[in-house]
Amino acid sequence: MSAKHSKNFILLFLTALIWGVAFVAQSVAMDYIGPYTFNAVRSLLGGIVLVPCVVLFGQKKKAVKDGDPAKGTSIDRPGDVITGGLLCGIMLFLSTTLQQVGIQYTTVAKAGFITALYIILVPILGIFLKKRVSFQIWISVVIAIIGLYLLCMKGSFHLGQGDFLMLVCSLCFALHILVIDHFTDKVSGVKLSCIQFFVCGLLSCILMFLFEKPAVSDILSAWLPIVYAGVFSSGVAYTLQIIGQKGTDPTIASLILSLESVVSVLAGWIILGQSLTPREILGCLLMFGAIILAQVAPDQKAASS
Repeated sequence: MSAKHSKNFILLFLTALIWGVAFVAQSVAMDYIGPYTFNAVRSLLGGIVLVPCVVLFGQKKKAVKDGDPAKGTSIDRPGDVITGGLLCGIMLFLSTTLQQVGIQYTTVAKAGFITALYIILVPILGIFLKKRVSFQIWISVVIAIIGLYLLCMKGSFHLGQGDFLMLVCSLCFALHILVIDHFTDKVSGVKLSCIQFFVCGLLSCILMFLFEKPAVSDILSAWLPIVYAGVFSSGVAYTLQIIGQKGTDPTIASLILSLESVVSVLAGWIILGQSLTPREILGCLLMFGAIILAQVAPDQKAASS
C-alpha cells in the first residue's frame, strides 16, 4: 500500500470511527428532540464550523496532471462548487431523512444492515459509470456483507415498510459516495463539505417546522450529543470522507466506511455496557478481513481511469 493510499485509509477509517460512536450520541439526542430537528441543527452546526476552514484553506488550486502542475486544470470553479455542493447536500438530506423515518418502522439491527448495503450498491452503480471492479474486490464485498449480517441480524429476515425505506436510504448513501467521487478532483473537500451541510440543514429545517415543534430549551438539553454529531460526525467526519475518497476507488471507500457498523457495536459494548456475542465478534473479524483483502487488491482507481 502506497503512502497516499495509507493516508486515505486512515482518513476513511477515522470517518467510520467517528460515525460509529455517533450512533450513541444520536440515540441520546432522540430523548430530547425529534429526528428532523436533530438533522437540521447538526447539519447547520457542521456547516458553520467549516466556514473558517473555507476562509483559511479554500484558496483556488490547480489539479496536478501527469506529475506536472502546469498541465493541471483549475479546481474550485464556481459551477463545480455549487453543483457538487447541491448534489451532495441533497443526497445527504435524502439519506439521513430516510434513515430517521425508516428506523421507526424496523429494528435497529435491520436498519444498520440494510443501510450498509451501499457497499454492494456502489460497485453495481459504478458499472453504469464504466468503473471496473476486480474479482478480489467483489470477494471482499461478499465477505463484508456476510460479516454485516452476522453483526446486525439476529432473527429472520423479511422486508417491511421500514426496511424498504432503509433500502432507498442505502441507495442514496451509495449515490452520495459516487457524487463525491466525481467532484473530489474538481472541488476542494472543505468547500464541498461546507456547502452540503448548509443544503442538508436548510432542507431539514423545512421538515422540522412542518412536522415538529422545535423548542430552544429542548435543543439546549441535548447540546452535548448535538455538538458531537454536528462538529465531529458532520463537520469533521464528512470532510475527512471527501478528502479520503480523493484517489480512492469508491467501492474500497464504501468498504472502509462500512466499518462504522463494527465501531457502533464496539462503542455500545464499551460505552453503554451492551453485550458482545461470539456471533458479533465473528462478524467484526470478517469485516476487518474484507477491508484488508480489499486494501491489497490492485489499484482500482487507476484501473478505472
